[in-house]
Order: sequence, then structure tokens, then C-alpha cells
Amino acid sequence: MATVGSPGVGNQPTFNANPSKYTTIHDLLDVNKHDNRDLLIKTYGDQGITGFLELTGATKSAGTNDFVQYWEEERRHRLVALTGATFTANAGTAGVVNFNVTPTDLVDGKGAIELQTVVMNDRTGEVFICTAANDEFKRLDGTAGGTDWVATDSLIVLGNMYEQGSDAPGNFMKTDATKRNNSFMIIKDLYEVNGSQATNIGWVNVGGDYRWYIHGEQETRKRFLDKREMMMLFGQLTGADSSTIATNNGGVAGSEGYFAAINDRGIEVTNGSANPLDSFAEFDNIILELDKQGAPSEYAMYVNRTQDLAIDDMLASGISSAVTAGLPGQFGAFQNSPDMAVQLGFKSFTRGGYTFHKHDWKLLNDPTLLGASTKYMGAMVPLTQVTDPRTGTKAPALELNYKEANGYSRELEHWVRGGGVFGHNELSKDVAEMHYRSEICLITRAANQHVALLG
Repeated sequence: MATVGSPGVGNQPTFNANPSKYTTIHDLLDVNKHDNRDLLIKTYGDQGITGFLELTGATKSAGTNDFVQYWEEERRHRLVALTGATFTANAGTAGVVNFNVTPTDLVDGKGAIELQTVVMNDRTGEVFICTAANDEFKRLDGTAGGTDWVATDSLIVLGNMYEQGSDAPGNFMKTDATKRNNSFMIIKDLYEVNGSQATNIGWVNVGGDYRWYIHGEQETRKRFLDKREMMMLFGQLTGADSSTIATNNGGVAGSEGYFAAINDRGIEVTNGSANPLDSFAEFDNIILELDKQGAPSEYAMYVNRTQDLAIDDMLASGISSAVTAGLPGQFGAFQNSPDMAVQLGFKSFTRGGYTFHKHDWKLLNDPTLLGASTKYMGAMVPLTQVTDPRTGTKAPALELNYKEANGYSRELEHWVRGGGVFGHNELSKDVAEMHYRSEICLITRAANQHVALLG
């Protein structure tokens, strides 16, 4: 490579004369306009996961305390399991069995089974009458059988029989409403932009504007709504009673979410993610359990894609053999319109007198959310009105509660603070803060009628 120096002058600096190091004024200024596509591509489609509570009919109600109290009726009849019992045949009298238990050993907690009560062994179907309160039972038909009780047997209380002129019963079964409560939870989020970025124009069209912070704020708002819904679905209490528990988990009492309510007192179906519900026999088992719980005849099913496809395959095989069929008159949740159900993304089918409206659940398909878990495959929500036994008030099975008083609502709050940015002057730094807050809780009424599909 040649070097060039100034003639007649010693010790001058040398210069690189490589032509590749030079450029033209045209290239330096890059006067050509970029061929830019300003549309922001939805690489992952519509990522919104909210809508479960709205589409399943959850109502919104205002609250004015730190927790919501509600009531659920108890079962009318008794099924009594015995703990710590030893079953021995009475040596002196054929057909008599002694349980050798005390009233505290009765699992239902309702006290002793009194004289003359008639019960049935749930396993054998044999009928007995109580001849010594809570202890001695004799075959009602007078035979010598019925002494082969085992520890897992339970008593079905059928009724009683009294002789003529006998006294009134000395005991009675108490029926009361079960008090339940759930505490509110406070959910927060924040988006921040400095003054310079609030005015910079970019290449991407974010809804008619080219300032990128607008997209960032919109995503934060949607992410906040997603978090809000997920907390109502998967929140948990830090103890059994939200009105009295200590706030020992980071200072919060927790809040019972939808799946926690089902885990506590609902129906859980565990099949495994590799073996979802894909047969009518499996659905029939669920229907038998729904019958036991006095469930309504119409359900919304929210499921992940694996379960969704398995049901489609099941229905395809059933329709070809005339096992299942549509009942156009049973679309009560959609104003008796099958077309409306289809428009909302539901596919409906009937089985055993129940109508199931199936819908895929984005939350369970997103690989950054519950799609990363193999535990949850779906839920079955009764589409019905539940009656409060204390007040007689009828309400949907799901209720979203939020704090509110004197016109001030904490359902979904949004406010902005700034250091002069956008005209907000509460801060000393050159930023604008967008704040989001919600104080809410979810009430799952009659959770015994809800179904969780688990992997």
C-alpha cells in the first residue's frame, strides 16, 4: 500500500490512500426513502385471554367491606360415615350389629342417630332400625343377616318407625345455611415513559400514531386485565377463613379463585394431558356426578386445544352412530339461538339430558401462560341462577365483586402522574406514570356443581 507525504517536509504523517475508504456524498446522506412497512405484525395473533367471566354470565356487584360473605344451603338428607367404629355381631340376638361408637365419631357432625331411626347400608342395601341410640342396629326384616359391615360403609338415613302411642322424637336434624366468605385482593400495575420518548416519532404505526410508547401503554393495560382475570381464576386464600386469617404471606390475606373453590368443594376430573376426555363413557361418569349434585341442565365448557380436539373426535364418532344429537330448543344461555352460540365461538352437544357448550380457552393454550402447564385442561361452568337461602336472591354461579362507595369505584382505576409530561405536574422527574389498580374478588356459588378438568 502506498503512503503519501507532503513534499520537502520531513516526518510528516502518512495517509491511507485505499479507495475503499472513501464514499460519495450521496451514500453519506442516504437520500433514498426507506421502503418501510409501518404495520405492526401480530406475530402471535390476538393474545387477549380475558372473556371467560363475561361469557359465562358472571355478574358484577359492589362491595363495602374487606371480604364478601355469602350463604349456601346444606344437603337436606344425611349420609353418615363412621370413624373409629368396630362392628360386632350381637351374640344374644341374631341380625343385630353393634357399632361401638360415640356421637363424636359420626362424620357428618349432626350428633347421635336416635332410637327408631331406619338406616340403610350403602354398600349392601340392607335396612336396619336403631334399637339402642347410635350403637345397636337390627335388621328391619327380622332376619339374621347383615353383620358383615366394613370400615368404609356409610349409613343412609331413610326415616324412622315408632309404635303406637310412643313419645315424640327426642332429637332432630338441624338444617342451616353454610356461611362462606372471600376477601378482596388489590392488583396493581404501572407503565412509565419519559418526556423525550413521548414525543419521538418511530417507524411503526401503532393505531394511527407513530409514537412507540402508545403501544407500550396499551400492552401494559391489556397485560393488567389478563393478570386481573388470572388472579380471579387461580388466586388462593392464605387460610380457611378470609375474614379471620392472619395476613402472613407478604401482608395479604389472599383470595379464593375459581379453581381453588372447585378444589375445595367441587368436582375434579383427572385424566392426564395425554389422555383427555375422549369417550362418551367418560362424559357419562361426569353426568352421573352432576346428577348427585343437583346440577342444572346447561353447561359452558372452556377447554384447551388438546381437550377441544378430543371432544370433536368423540362427537364425530357419536354422530356417525347416532349416539348424540343437537337439541335446538336448549340454548338458554344464548337466547335459545344456536346461531348466537356459534357466533360466540361455542359448539354445542347434548348427552343424558345435559347440554354442553364447548369453547376453546386461550389462557390454556398460550405457552407463556397456562399453556406451559400440564395440570389444567378446562372447566365446566353451570349456566344457571343460584338462590341464596338466607335472602332468596337469585344470582349467576359466578360473581365478580369490586369495592365501591359513594360513587367511588375500585373495579378498574387508571390515573396518570408526571413531571410536566402530558401536563401532569405531580413528580419532579421527567416522566409520565400510567397507574392501574383493581380491588376485586370472585364468588363461586354452588362450587359443588362446577367441574375442573385436570391433566
